[in-house]
Amino acid sequence: MEKIWLKNYQDGVPEEIDLSEYSSIPDIMDQAYAKFGPKPAFHQMGKSITYDELNELSKKFASFLQNDLGLKQGARVALMMPNVLQYPIALFGILRAGMVAVNVNPLYTARELEHQLNDSGAEAILIFANSASVLQQVLGNTPVKHVLITEIGDMLGFPKSLLVNTVIKRVKKMVPPFSLPNAMKFKAALAKGNSATHKPAKITLDDLAFLQYTGGTTGVSKGAELTHRNIVANVLQARAWISGKIEDGKEIMITPLPLYHIFSLTANCLTFSSIGALNVLITNPRDIPGFVKELNKWKFTSMTGVNTLFNALINDPEFAKVDFSSFKLALGGGMAVQEPVALKWKEITGKPLVEAYGLTETSPAASINRMDLKAYNGYIGLPISSTLFAIRDDDGNDLPLNEVGEICIKGPQVFRGYYKRPEETEKAFWSDGFFKTGDMGFMTEEGFIKLVDRKKDMILVSGFNVYPNEIEDVVAGHPKVLECAAVGVPDAKSGELVKLFVVAKDPSLTEEELKAFCKENFTGYKVPKFYEFRDELPKTNVGKILRKDLRQ
Repeated sequence: MEKIWLKNYQDGVPEEIDLSEYSSIPDIMDQAYAKFGPKPAFHQMGKSITYDELNELSKKFASFLQNDLGLKQGARVALMMPNVLQYPIALFGILRAGMVAVNVNPLYTARELEHQLNDSGAEAILIFANSASVLQQVLGNTPVKHVLITEIGDMLGFPKSLLVNTVIKRVKKMVPPFSLPNAMKFKAALAKGNSATHKPAKITLDDLAFLQYTGGTTGVSKGAELTHRNIVANVLQARAWISGKIEDGKEIMITPLPLYHIFSLTANCLTFSSIGALNVLITNPRDIPGFVKELNKWKFTSMTGVNTLFNALINDPEFAKVDFSSFKLALGGGMAVQEPVALKWKEITGKPLVEAYGLTETSPAASINRMDLKAYNGYIGLPISSTLFAIRDDDGNDLPLNEVGEICIKGPQVFRGYYKRPEETEKAFWSDGFFKTGDMGFMTEEGFIKLVDRKKDMILVSGFNVYPNEIEDVVAGHPKVLECAAVGVPDAKSGELVKLFVVAKDPSLTEEELKAFCKENFTGYKVPKFYEFRDELPKTNVGKILRKDLRQ
């Protein structure tokens, strides 16, 4: 395969990464602890912990899992909490004990939680109190033997921890009543753990690190098996790509996306930790005024997010008053970045919104735009080091440049397979090892990838392909539109027709106005035939709009 994208690599970005730098994820962190010990590593609500403290506390948690709970190497331990200091402490404790982390969305329903705990075989769970009532409903139907409970303020230090936890529980009433009589508090577990008795696990790159569950958009959620090799590779790939933008020990990374999500997990929690950055955790990114208030406290340098989050920020009048003098890098992933959002972001911050692309199954980064990007270019970037992209038809044939097909990816960051699902795993790969992403796109002569849409979201109108991303990108440019989503609805004559869901920025927006705008911008079969105004659109935990819910 000719790697035509290499000619557009920035100076210093290698064609291949060297995996020999780290032996495992704990090795990444051990080197960070040694190099950046007294520097702050994570910050939440006014409290920071240093790399030295993270090292000590994660050893205590590892010791507790090994000695007090008696869990063996390879045991599955579930984590169900938002962005709080407890998360990195527990995560790095689990991994250094040679166990497998099972990230769980804290907004899950009882049914979703029961499925994931059973499917993963989790023996223990660390859950924040706000979700404990959900666990109570299903605990008896799962293999979980050990329950640890934490509250949002637990690591903030006295008296702030007591104040925060009391307000959340008593004033805001955000913790539904629950009864888990055998559960232990996270802080008690740390107190029992002894860092001196922690036994470092013998971990290889081929050992399993995460069972990272996909969103279940095509049915029941599946556990993607991510090995230490997959994650180490992606950390090295991402770091090599952004090396010209970042400095060891000097970055302040704003972390609004949940750390249990693969994008934030690998980019923020691991890649930026490996270079001694401070991760500023945003516990509730849906509180945009509170988020902006936190931004005002920092001379931050970097930030990751998804299109809907960036859109919410640029539409908050206070965001434009934030000090962006130290800001260097905004990385957008998880969903397509829309041009109107990217243009407004650059106008306010002075820095481009750099689009990247990946999936849970690719750990996640697979392609990223150049770091010297001057403005939005509409592409998801170039394949990163040690990564191959192919654009294929339904029979597995490679398609010519600029022709739309399924994006297929091969590289050391591509997952091992779906846990306990050999048939699903076999269907996900071509015989030559390329992973079928389910995303449609094309490659240009320069090696840039254009993401067109999800294969399953494509709308077929009288035999013509309509891609929701295109409709949404254009409609989002209407000055009175805040958010929108396009889906296909059945039609006896045309097979499908386009329906548009809109959240208005200006209440004076009318259906007639939108229709006229669409007729002006789209050829006939692409023009939405149905319009529905809503106060908000359904979204995933990271803010990706759920088209499947709108179709239903």
